[in-house]
Amino acid sequence: MVGARVHYEVFGRRKPGSGWVLEMATEDRTAAIRMAENLIAEDGFAAAKVAKETLDEETREFASLEILKLGDWETAKKKEPKKEFEPLCVQPKDLYTLHARERIGRLLEDWLERKRATPFELLHRPDLVEALEASGGDLQHAVQKISVPEAADRGFSVHELIRTYNGLIERTIERLMKDWRRGALIDLKRESFAAAAERALKDPDPCYLLGSGVAGAIASSRTWSEKVGRLLDLAGAAPASGPARTLAMSVLEQPLAEILGVKPGLEDLIGRGLDLGGELAALTRLAVGGAVELLVKHDPRLAKVMPVLSGEAERLGGWLSEDAFEEVRTGLGKRILRELNGPRRLRPHDAVAEIDMLRGLAMSLTAGAGRLLPLEDVQAAFSTRSKMLVTGDFVDAYLGKGRTACEEAQALLVLGENVIGAANKRQASRWIAGVVGGLKFETEMRSGEETPAARLGKLAALQRQVGRCGLAPEDSATIQGRLGELGGMVEGEAKLSASIARAKAPPLHRLTVLLRLAAGESAPLGPAADRARSEALKLVRLPETRSALTEAPDQVETVRTLLQQAGLAA
Repeated sequence: MVGARVHYEVFGRRKPGSGWVLEMATEDRTAAIRMAENLIAEDGFAAAKVAKETLDEETREFASLEILKLGDWETAKKKEPKKEFEPLCVQPKDLYTLHARERIGRLLEDWLERKRATPFELLHRPDLVEALEASGGDLQHAVQKISVPEAADRGFSVHELIRTYNGLIERTIERLMKDWRRGALIDLKRESFAAAAERALKDPDPCYLLGSGVAGAIASSRTWSEKVGRLLDLAGAAPASGPARTLAMSVLEQPLAEILGVKPGLEDLIGRGLDLGGELAALTRLAVGGAVELLVKHDPRLAKVMPVLSGEAERLGGWLSEDAFEEVRTGLGKRILRELNGPRRLRPHDAVAEIDMLRGLAMSLTAGAGRLLPLEDVQAAFSTRSKMLVTGDFVDAYLGKGRTACEEAQALLVLGENVIGAANKRQASRWIAGVVGGLKFETEMRSGEETPAARLGKLAALQRQVGRCGLAPEDSATIQGRLGELGGMVEGEAKLSASIARAKAPPLHRLTVLLRLAAGESAPLGPAADRARSEALKLVRLPETRSALTEAPDQVETVRTLLQQAGLAA
């Protein structure tokens, strides 16, 4: 070109497949080539290239020419997979799967609740299908609700999806109505459930055929509980064994799980007006009632938070305890876990009762773990729930107002016992240490209206309770050390051990009292117990004490045990 100006541009690519980045522009060809070579050899670039750029002064346009290419500069372009238009459901039998029925239940939730019906019934009852078609826009609205997001997610045409789903619905309805008109559907008024199950086995689609009979049998039920009762009646009339029984129980399980999965159905079965804790307790009774009964026998307090089921719920619990309806039990377990991991309070208006409820659920679900849920999932759920119990808002509601400092410490120790998870235990220990280390607690212990012996007894009980909380060793030692320190202050100010040692009482009585103080029963371990131990050691060496032990052989074993606990005997 006449009157053209030339320069060189060096581009680098750090990783294969990444974009080109301009690293240098120069009029020196040699310098540009050297720079490209250094990018590969020294800087670790994946590729480099040099382009010669020529500017035409007349047209003011650049002409580009690559003169050097180094490294992995060619990257094959990934071909985007060709999207095939195929909706999630393509034939009538696809609508009868578990996931499809769940989707139908969500899309037609309000309509199904008004009809007091389940997706299973809708797919097997001609009268419900006719009612849905005559309802106006409910069906078309449901089709639109599923088509729009699916089209956006998969890059399809909304109108094409709507046409496809409408066609699928029409074929499904046509199949059901055709079978109804020609009398192919099962009518359990004309034959037994066991015979129907045996006959359905010979059909190409046995679940669909037997399902039509089950749906018809519960159609006239006026309540959800009545539907459950009729389903359990059919379970009792199912074939005793073999493939026919497996088919029968599998078909019955579908509407049963759907009834328990909707709020009106569950409330009608276990009772209305329950808070979350009451609901989960009832579901736990349903799913692992046998384990709960065994626990109640060993700990009657559990009966207060785990209500006894009645009516159809009690019947269903009996079936679930016999390993029937495995999918129903699994669904209950998943629901319990989901709620435990959620933000809702178990007892929204009673924090103390919430801890009792959490303890009852934890014991019951742990006892039923393996059969209902994996143990690790149960522990993880209660660890998540425990996190809510150590927040400031919950602790404030739990402690309330009007408690003494000692009562606050006792309540927080109960809280610490009932939370799990290292982080939650650590947070609980901070709350406990805050109260025990506070001026209010110290003042109450040192200047309370109770006798020094009573205050020392409270401190000893608190110290032992700290040891049962399962706190981190360092946190437990800090709190117990503080309680022992306060015990030393109380005992030192009252000179209790010295007073007991010099009291006008029988030697064995004084020795027993001192040993109980030294052993941590009547005083916290620490300075108070140490002083009591010293006085007890002096007393046990006195001739009158030895003489008293000789004259009362029945007391020797008690004294020996206390001596061992106090660390005064091998």
